[in-house]
Amino acid sequence: MPLTLVRNDITKMDTDAIVNAANESLLGGGGVDGAIHRAAGPELLSECKTLGGCKTGEAKVTKGYRLKARYVIHTVGPVYRDGKHGEEALLSSCYTNSLKAAADLGLTSISFPLISAGAYGYPEQEAIRVAVKVISDFLETREMDVYLVFFISSIFQKSHEQYPELAEKIERISLTEEKAVLSETKRRKAAGKNSFFVYNAMLSGAHAFREDAEQAEPLPTACAEADSADLASRLKELDESFTEMLLRKIDESGMKDSECYKKANLDRKLFSKIRSNTHYRPKKNTALAFAIALRLSLAETEELLKKAGFALSESNVSDVIIRYFIEKGVYDIFEINEALFDYDQVQLGA
Repeated sequence: MPLTLVRNDITKMDTDAIVNAANESLLGGGGVDGAIHRAAGPELLSECKTLGGCKTGEAKVTKGYRLKARYVIHTVGPVYRDGKHGEEALLSSCYTNSLKAAADLGLTSISFPLISAGAYGYPEQEAIRVAVKVISDFLETREMDVYLVFFISSIFQKSHEQYPELAEKIERISLTEEKAVLSETKRRKAAGKNSFFVYNAMLSGAHAFREDAEQAEPLPTACAEADSADLASRLKELDESFTEMLLRKIDESGMKDSECYKKANLDRKLFSKIRSNTHYRPKKNTALAFAIALRLSLAETEELLKKAGFALSESNVSDVIIRYFIEKGVYDIFEINEALFDYDQVQLGA
């Protein structure tokens, strides 16, 4: 997937490169910088000493040494003052120059921390906005898997505050699930030792069924042939497939294929598989990603999902979130993914 939000320790990310939110000396420090130097080992510091530092907004590359990543791309974020001293432009440059460095090396995956949002004081939600904008703009013309890594889970609480109606819907689902769990627990306790006899009775019934099945008379040949002919007739009348509907909707939208799959936060290889196979069965979140990219109505989204064998459920947190945004007319896939991430749900395109 081109852009994914993850909760992890960035030093443990298994991507071609990880980005270090460094200081201008490149000689290590606190936070992410210190953690990366400790995990990479003293060889990283030795190489950094040869680079002559790094200016704010720029990026320099070293080997990864003891890290899973082959490279570390060091970039220096701006210290936030009041947002009126070029902080956003400098922060954007950090992401742009890091991505360019990765592309120049021919890398296919990269992990970023949230640059400048720690000791440098950049407001977290603004820092996220800048990161997502620069990365998504880059991915419009380049192929790369990009991860935005958060070490703590408290950074994302925006959805709870910004979408109170959505929060209420999800709270109701959680309460329903809790009641269901309690009810099942009580039922199991009430069953107690009798459950063993119920289980044996079920096994006996299943055994009897198998014996009956083995003794059953085979269908007459004429009936079997009639059923076969009826099935063949039904198969000829199948409605358009998921792939056929998707390609039709893309044509109707006036989008190019590349524009559509990038808006869906998907890569070219997956889209090629779908295009080349009329009967391709996508994952549910892939189908939903295309629905968002094509700005389909709720009815159209449900129709596209049905072609893939899925449906939206009012008892599924992820489905409730996606339905909420479609009903509100919000089709920014990264904004939707932020909400999914906030509620620990699988992101669209993943």
